Amino acid sequence: MKFEIMRDKLLEGLSDVMKAISQKVTIPILTGIKIEVTEKGLTMTGSDSDITICTSIPVEQDGEQIIQVMESGMIVLQAKFFSEIIRKLPTNEVVIEVTEGMHTHIRSGKSEFHLIGSDPYEYPVLPEVSDEHRMSLPSDLIKSVIRETVFAVSQHETRPILTGVHWELKEGELVCVATDSHRLASRKTSPEQVPEQPFSIVIPGKSLQELNKILPDTQEPVEIIFADQQVLFKTRNVLFYSRLLEGNYPDTSRLIPSEYKTSVTVNGKQLLQAIDRASLLAREDRNNIVRFSAEGGKTLEVSSNSPEVGKVEELIEAQEVTGEELKISFSAKYMMDALKAIDGQNIEVHFTGTMRPFILKATDNDSILQLILPVRTY
Repeated sequence: MKFEIMRDKLLEGLSDVMKAISQKVTIPILTGIKIEVTEKGLTMTGSDSDITICTSIPVEQDGEQIIQVMESGMIVLQAKFFSEIIRKLPTNEVVIEVTEGMHTHIRSGKSEFHLIGSDPYEYPVLPEVSDEHRMSLPSDLIKSVIRETVFAVSQHETRPILTGVHWELKEGELVCVATDSHRLASRKTSPEQVPEQPFSIVIPGKSLQELNKILPDTQEPVEIIFADQQVLFKTRNVLFYSRLLEGNYPDTSRLIPSEYKTSVTVNGKQLLQAIDRASLLAREDRNNIVRFSAEGGKTLEVSSNSPEVGKVEELIEAQEVTGEELKISFSAKYMMDALKAIDGQNIEVHFTGTMRPFILKATDNDSILQLILPVRTY
């Protein structure tokens, strides 16, 4: 194998593939990157068994030659050393050559490195994903869906299914839900192109966080292909495979209250900033609890009290308050995460009592819904 490549393009592809590399793998060869060169271009694959990322670099792009292939072939190189070497090479022209015994020579300017590679035939093959269930969503929409849900997944492995986000397609609508049993984040969207069969899958939260780093902030379409144990997100030059979580996701629809005792319409950004300030004193407290009260009129009070530190009270003008008077306490972090997901728009908060879950949503948009369980302090 021998080829010459532009270093900057190689680094772009490497930065994506490295997101799948972990040093804590049970199969030693997975600490390496599989590199394959054909007359069409270069393909690099990285995997940690849970996620697999495959990036391809064409021989030519926009009329510019990126790769010159002298001899096709493939090799597996230690990811950590290979990426560090490429990052620190002196010039933008890199020649990579594999000789007998899997000896790999990397030359750039007056620098030359020698790495010993591994047998590419020992590297696991890419998962089989059939085309039965597929749909397409714009890249920026997928990033929004991830940002608005993934923060609510459970961080504890005691219930593994809750460490993922539930993607369910029914009646042409995609509903994405995450919950850690103390809060819930839901996002609905209507894909233009949907599979004929409804589906229900749970994608690990960690996989979605890595996918979010790779996808571009554009409306470039991303194909999503589902199989029994895998989901594949496919862009023009990246394949992102993730395993799916096994088990049945709990039915969360019954958690969402259908009638409310108190409803508040308020500017989301103002409320977020007030809770952020109130949490300054609450942070010392183990639970980071903030109190919220609506007691007649349009004035809301946000407060926190930490016996060792002090207390803070702040008044906010709501746009509308209807229903019964209310005093409630909640985790400042959960509330701030929910408000950031709705992103500074005017919001409605609907309460069903001091110890019942309450929901937040944008006043002019039903697609995002956040639910939080209060904390008993009153």
